[in-house]
Amino acid sequence: MASPLFDLTGKVAIVTGSSKGIGQSIAEQLALQGAKVVISSRKLPNCEVVAEGIRKRGGEAIAVGCNISEKAQLERLVAETRKAFGPIDIVVCNAASNPYYGPTEKMPDEAFTKIMRNNILSNVWLITMCLPDMRAKKDGAVIIVSSIGGLRGTAVLGAYGISKAADMALTRNLAIELGPDNIRVNTIAPGLVKTDFARALWENPEYLNKRLQTAPLRRIGEPDDIGGIAVMLASKAGAFITGQTIVADAGVTIA
Repeated sequence: MASPLFDLTGKVAIVTGSSKGIGQSIAEQLALQGAKVVISSRKLPNCEVVAEGIRKRGGEAIAVGCNISEKAQLERLVAETRKAFGPIDIVVCNAASNPYYGPTEKMPDEAFTKIMRNNILSNVWLITMCLPDMRAKKDGAVIIVSSIGGLRGTAVLGAYGISKAADMALTRNLAIELGPDNIRVNTIAPGLVKTDFARALWENPEYLNKRLQTAPLRRIGEPDDIGGIAVMLASKAGAFITGQTIVADAGVTIA
């Protein structure tokens, strides 16, 4: 018998950046627990593939194309979700950008601005748009996918790391603001996970070998390692957790 602690039957969830990688896993795992899931990313055809896969497995899902940098597109995402499934219970801010790799002093202003807009401001927009539904129910779960880059210094991903640290601060602040309405706000901070977004790292033999040697679990992550945490935070199993950053990195940051 499945545990009712993880049951999400009837819950409505938006997951940004869910056409592949960590976002896809989160969406699929939420759907497996009964949630009605909205698959979203910039490329609608890719979203349709994931949504169709969930429906074939007996779940409920729709696809809505959305560029998180455009507030109007986020408003449409929320409107289409309500039209298809009703009030929103769960929002997962997973989509993010990192258009620059290198030292901060050489980073173009437009790259810094894009990172902050897509990785922080867009989260504020989307979460705020979903709050009326959650407040009306006195229940809701907000999950922001951050990174251990927000906990460590880096010589080549500085702005990305800054944005991910800001996500953690945003989580703490919103948890205090929204807690009285029983809206839980938490962050997941993955380490190196085998996704297209991190391909340049895990396909680098030297970097990968170093990571495998320094990680206590001696492996890198798979998307489902993060998807399961999202289910916990979205369900009754996580009902007493808010304002926290859950680090999932094979122990890299403790070594």
